Amino acid sequence: MTIRTRRLRRTDNLRRMVQETRLAATDLIAPLFVVPGRGIRKPIGSMPGVNQTSIDELIADCQRLYGLGVPAVILFGIPAHKDAVGSEAYAEHGIVQEAVRALKKALPDLVVITDVCLCEYTDHGHCGIIHDGEVLNDPTVQVLVREAVSHAKAGADMVAPSDMMDGRVAAIRAGLDAAGFEHIPIMAYSTKFASGYYGPFREAAESTPAFGDRRAYQMDPANRLEAIRESLIDEAEGADILMVKPALAYLDILRDIREVTRLPLAAYNVSGEYSMIKLAGQAGVIDGDRVMMETLIGMRRAGADLILTYFAEDAARLLKEGL
Repeated sequence: MTIRTRRLRRTDNLRRMVQETRLAATDLIAPLFVVPGRGIRKPIGSMPGVNQTSIDELIADCQRLYGLGVPAVILFGIPAHKDAVGSEAYAEHGIVQEAVRALKKALPDLVVITDVCLCEYTDHGHCGIIHDGEVLNDPTVQVLVREAVSHAKAGADMVAPSDMMDGRVAAIRAGLDAAGFEHIPIMAYSTKFASGYYGPFREAAESTPAFGDRRAYQMDPANRLEAIRESLIDEAEGADILMVKPALAYLDILRDIREVTRLPLAAYNVSGEYSMIKLAGQAGVIDGDRVMMETLIGMRRAGADLILTYFAEDAARLLKEGL
């Protein structure tokens, strides 16, 4: 007897019937960059189709995303003023705080997540408080708690610490609970690697370090067991969702973590991954849409329940069209 596995690949409908991994717009979270002002839509040169926007333009983008079935966005703020301690990160009327208020008023059912970090707000571009050229862990965590609580007060549905300081999930959980926000979940950037794939993001968020790099607090790309340990620590500290960042070169880590936790698992399809596909597609080297969907499916297949991706609108549009 000849075993013929091709029998179930013969037609579109047969293939759909036996498809093991599916991608839906509800799996996607769109990262967005918000700046002070009005009527601002500033293209990011290294990320075709991605912009810094003022709050009024942000609302229009979110209405379009929500209409395509994307249920959530994550906000990155670029303030008008930066200082050594990132004080705009926790300002009552900071750019992210005001954007959250406006979005929740315009789109109450949209899940608004906020990135909790200091790199966009410090004049040195690092993710924490600096002393003698070193990022201090515990003083940084204290500021991150203030930032997370300020986002919750503004109406954020979820906070997402991305700094990679030790103990920050437990501290943020305690801070939110003490402020009456025990219902606000934490999506932890639990396994975040010191990656070359972040280059375009640093243009978008205006957060390139003024000196050194972030390898003293972000993870070594070579370390698998440490990556698993980082996620399990964040789970023990009270994270509600875990994350692997970047995704494309770390699908094995996604699978490893999927097998040791029952928490929802997110993958961040980061800026460099996005730009490579977009620019190659524009150059005619690849079929951009096809590679985009194949990449996102690969992340889901590896174990991601949610994908943070700059492709959210493009992918949701294709999914709505049934492609």
